[in-house]
Amino acid sequence: MTSIYDHPETQQLIALALHEDLRLAGDLTCATLVPPSARLACVIRAKESGVVCGLPIFSRIFAALGGLVEVGFCAEDGAAVIPGEVVFRAQGDAATILKAERTGLNVCQRLSGTATMARTYVNAVAGTQARILDTRKTTPGLRALEKYAVVKGGAGNHRIGLYDQVLIKENHIALMPTSPGGSAPAEAVRRCRSALGPAMIVEVEIEHLADLAAVIVAGADIVLLDNMTPEQVRDAVIERNATPAPDGRTVLLEASGGITLTSLRAYAEAGVDRISTGALTHSVKAFDLSMRCTPVV
Repeated sequence: MTSIYDHPETQQLIALALHEDLRLAGDLTCATLVPPSARLACVIRAKESGVVCGLPIFSRIFAALGGLVEVGFCAEDGAAVIPGEVVFRAQGDAATILKAERTGLNVCQRLSGTATMARTYVNAVAGTQARILDTRKTTPGLRALEKYAVVKGGAGNHRIGLYDQVLIKENHIALMPTSPGGSAPAEAVRRCRSALGPAMIVEVEIEHLADLAAVIVAGADIVLLDNMTPEQVRDAVIERNATPAPDGRTVLLEASGGITLTSLRAYAEAGVDRISTGALTHSVKAFDLSMRCTPVV
């Protein structure tokens, strides 16, 4: 299986990020101050507690720059680290290391922040059956890496894109006629199930508990309870348990919308199966990492 760091999308990201920094002129500071034969040793340290992710990107950036740099990883993706801990070492061509520094740190700090956020949310629901999931609210161009970081933080991925799972939302439902049973969400589920067959995962968002039984009977695999209170979620769990699904299908309940780290535990204890939140990727604080270099003589 190809490493996420060797994926074509990651290689494209590296090329774009380096182009942003270097353009046609290259690194003017290095060109002026760094002799071609200069060598550096560098270490990256964590400056706060959290979960580190993304350090292998440095070896790919070094390779893209064409310089000879030896690398050593002191912490694996998903490892918990403390302030002052060395997480990465490298030694080699000075210009390559200096050109790679900011691009590598930008990616690693973003991914480590994502993994740390995911671990925080997972820890908050420990002991419940709720699984924490991300969403598609990712940074354009960074989705694959950010979703990888979510997993390294201990949470799970929702659908990757529009191509791998059906998720019927309110703007899709707005196009649906009311079904004979009186539920537009259920009509949308029926149409997707009929067109895509039994193997495709079909998830539907509902805003009213009155639609829950109808979408279950229509063949939904997952029902997303949008912007509901923990009390409403608890009622939905009771109704789901009392509503037989066709073909013995196991229907999962997912809570989303307006859920914060403060309210997270209440939703988990209400018995929901999944809690999805864009905060894992769209509200991440960059994890503080610092690189320091010394000359090699």
